[in-house]
Amino acid sequence: MARKRRITYKAAGVDVAAGERLVGRIRRAARNTARPGLLAGIGGFSALFDVAALKYRHPVLVSSTDGVGTKLKVALMMNVHDTVGIDLVAMSVNDILSQGAEPLFFLDYFVCGKLDVDLAASVVRGIAEGCRQAGCVLIGGETAEHPGDFADGQYDLAGFAVGVVEKEKILNPSAIVPGDVLIGLPSTGLHSNGYSLARKVLLDIMGLRLGDRIAELGRTLGEEMLEPTRIYAKVIRALLSHYPLKGIAHITGGGMPGNLPRVLPPGRRAWIARRSWSVPPIFKLIQRFGGVTQPEMDRTFNNGLGMILVAGKKEADGVGRALEKMGEKYFVIGEIRKGERGVRLV
Repeated sequence: MARKRRITYKAAGVDVAAGERLVGRIRRAARNTARPGLLAGIGGFSALFDVAALKYRHPVLVSSTDGVGTKLKVALMMNVHDTVGIDLVAMSVNDILSQGAEPLFFLDYFVCGKLDVDLAASVVRGIAEGCRQAGCVLIGGETAEHPGDFADGQYDLAGFAVGVVEKEKILNPSAIVPGDVLIGLPSTGLHSNGYSLARKVLLDIMGLRLGDRIAELGRTLGEEMLEPTRIYAKVIRALLSHYPLKGIAHITGGGMPGNLPRVLPPGRRAWIARRSWSVPPIFKLIQRFGGVTQPEMDRTFNNGLGMILVAGKKEADGVGRALEKMGEKYFVIGEIRKGERGVRLV
């Protein structure tokens, strides 16, 4: 009788020891993101966070989850992996800011075919940096090997953010009335949306390479496309501590038409002047060389504005002065009027 072949989990494609080495490196990166409330983080079966340590009277937890999308393909093509982690944090944290919440903690899910510890550690360094910028703790996560599901070196990411807001301070769309002012905060470029269209135009139609230096951009195409999504936590939290903002819209996939109406009550329409802010060159390149219509640009990209704030007419000037004091660029882009809920770009 033939002897049975002995097989191990590693031989089947899962390297437990590599995973343990990665956990050690993640723990070191996460240590720099610690904040009040953290009781137990990476290393256990679950993490612990003490909301009572934050002195909220009636705390309401706010959560969001997201990924990075096909921006990961650009990271893989560039073999640069220490920025997409920032994007991962930004996409979820910016969403919970729209409720007026304070980011508390973040968890990630990293899945690959075969674990490359150095690559994964690079991604996690970016996640930790994103958490540092957001003021939240990298409290846990999961690393998974799925042999056969991903080619060597490829991976995917998901992120999960939890924040807290005082119940009485949850932003209330019903408070938005005609005459309220719309204030736009600049994006850092594409952020993490519209990359399938951007790659189609820039790489396939135009035939550009990621290493090409583009005069309009002042840097290489790859550097532009990997520019991390801006995290607005510090700016938004500073504003909310002094001004009662009525609404905050995170401009992601769907652009202004798909996102700004989410913070408007029925009977309120946002009127926005297109020439009121500067559109970064990357969007102009995509539109010009791809023959992309303006409505398609509007519902695919942020077009240079990553967050839109709704402020009362009396508070708008104060919000602007506060932003200037923080050294933040901003644009007064329009106002709220009566009408069917939606956006009118003129």
